[in-house]
Amino acid sequence: MNIIVLGAGIAGLTTAYCLARDGHDVTVVDREHGPARGASYANGGQLSYSYVAPLAGPGALRDLPLWLLDRNSPLRFHPRLDPHQWRWCLQFLAACTGRQSRRATERLLDLSLYSRALLEEFVARTELDFSHSRTGKLVVYSSEKSFQGAVAQMRYQERFGCVQHAMDAAECLTIEPSLSRIRDRLVGGIFTPSEQAADCHRFCVGLEALLRAEPYTVKFAYGLAASRFVCDRERVLALETDQGAIEADAYVLAFGTGSRALAGTAGIDLPIYPLKGYSISVAVRAAAASPAVSVTDYARKIVYAPLGDRLRVAGMADIVGYGRDMDEQRLALLIREARAAFPDVSDYRQVEPWCGLRPATPTSMPILGPTKFPNLLLNVGHGALGFTLAMGSARVVGDLVAGRRPAISLQGFSLPSLAATSAGLVPAS
Repeated sequence: MNIIVLGAGIAGLTTAYCLARDGHDVTVVDREHGPARGASYANGGQLSYSYVAPLAGPGALRDLPLWLLDRNSPLRFHPRLDPHQWRWCLQFLAACTGRQSRRATERLLDLSLYSRALLEEFVARTELDFSHSRTGKLVVYSSEKSFQGAVAQMRYQERFGCVQHAMDAAECLTIEPSLSRIRDRLVGGIFTPSEQAADCHRFCVGLEALLRAEPYTVKFAYGLAASRFVCDRERVLALETDQGAIEADAYVLAFGTGSRALAGTAGIDLPIYPLKGYSISVAVRAAAASPAVSVTDYARKIVYAPLGDRLRVAGMADIVGYGRDMDEQRLALLIREARAAFPDVSDYRQVEPWCGLRPATPTSMPILGPTKFPNLLLNVGHGALGFTLAMGSARVVGDLVAGRRPAISLQGFSLPSLAATSAGLVPAS
């Protein structure tokens, strides 16, 4: 089957990989001139398979007033004259219940653990160098209340196969001695030995090179701006671009935050809004001073990921629209926190700054699978979990295209108006 995948980020490239392995003729279309130029470029770097609880939850509802009043809070909201922004925010607030949060966590754990297994299979088959490490993740807490909440969540997740360990402050320092500079604010932590870290951009660059070669021979149409789907009542007929229309038997939309506008041309309303995130990458000048495991500061919502000879520091979730401009205050906050936590890693005078728009749904659940058109499928809305959920999401889409039953249930991952299964795709005659 001739299939167009829209998007050359982590979602699009892993989808292309799964489709090409099934023998399809795949073309990846992206307006950028290379892979992973959007949210996949310099994300947090943590593959957090056991930390997929949605942003919307009772805790977020409780903390929201304080976040909105604090200019240095991990979440910032700039209201705009955009009905979609307000509708998304109202849907987010509606999802901040314990019941919905637990249900979303269960479904996301199902997908994330499936993704982890598939990534391990991929790594065993290939020789990609993407600064991949399996040293685990330590989430540290500064208040007894938040720590006890994390312990309760840890015990809840045990039934789903998550292996995690609660630790006091001294044990946290044993796991990660480089945290000694902030020992005074440590109450405890949760350590997950199976968590990983990796460079998403390097993974995408390596995967693209793999896909260009035999036996996959995937084609890449870069610098092509898609404007709309051409549809009849039953299916998508073509994709209109700034360089003319292109046709395929099937289309997979994996365009990140651009997916909503393009889906709208086919009469499909996607509940996706960008959450703007920031990161800095610094060269490690003293390995002993840099964390060997991934570290998350829960109170500050900042993550630290060791990526070979670099340290990635990332955070923020700003609901500020579609602008890609760099907020120097947010970057300064990341540098200040990194310097306080790990002062000897770098002098932090030379950092690689980045910001990106993460395509998020109000529930943090990605949207996978069929639309009202049988030859248009979705792989969108992963928020900050794009790298973590990529392999599983791509395999689900590949299975649906082939008419196979996915290994995990699609309950909660489909558009609300659609059934959670697909009978497969049949090329147009």
